[in-house]
Amino acid sequence: MQAIFEESRSTRPSLEGKVAIVTGANGGIGSAIAQQFLADGALVVLTDLAQSGEQLSSLGKRAIFLEHDVSQEQARSEVVERALSRFRKIDVLVNAAGIHRHGVMTDTTVASMEALFRVNQLGTFLGMRAVVDAFASNRHGAIVNISSCLATRGVPGQFAYAASKWAVRGMTKNAALELASLNIRVNAVMPGPTDTPMFRGLPEADQSAIAAMIPFGRVARPDEIAAAVAFLSSDAAGYISGAELEVDGAVFA
Repeated sequence: MQAIFEESRSTRPSLEGKVAIVTGANGGIGSAIAQQFLADGALVVLTDLAQSGEQLSSLGKRAIFLEHDVSQEQARSEVVERALSRFRKIDVLVNAAGIHRHGVMTDTTVASMEALFRVNQLGTFLGMRAVVDAFASNRHGAIVNISSCLATRGVPGQFAYAASKWAVRGMTKNAALELASLNIRVNAVMPGPTDTPMFRGLPEADQSAIAAMIPFGRVARPDEIAAAVAFLSSDAAGYISGAELEVDGAVFA
């Protein structure tokens, strides 16, 4: 029993020395995840469509930024190659890049559906596939896919977006099964409404109405989502795979 206790103490959440790729890292939840990882001692490869903002202008030696379109297959391979060249290994992938479109099914255009598919679903698939060889060579790895609480039940006006995030759930479950023999863990985090630039762009009345629906009486902070991602990426979650961690203030409890 003492040995078990000692082992449990040694596996408390830590990212010290781990190398992580975080997509969509130039804003919102992705940015908070990257900052959490750096604070926890990780080496981080941040990717996004463009670099801007104070956060990305002073990364230091423990992080690099790469311009990266997650929907492009070759770009994914290049990110992995750059990460290995700089840090010699990869331990964690966080697929945080995503886009949102509001609309009911009958108003959803093919172009809108394809855009959400290419970033939210295809981008997640390409990311997972790109790191498998690097993870397999080290016999370990952790993937965290950012889905959404809107992928837990039907929500009016979220047809295409919710569909893309339901797909992320399905891919997470299947990848967890397929990669377990390689000691690669795959989990999903399901954020609820979160205080990001996208949320703050909504009319104030809509922001208030959304917050009022949440039992906690407020939307999530990005760092609260990041903390969940950091846990699932750490060795403390070493026996957790195929899980879906809802961080939504019990809105869909």
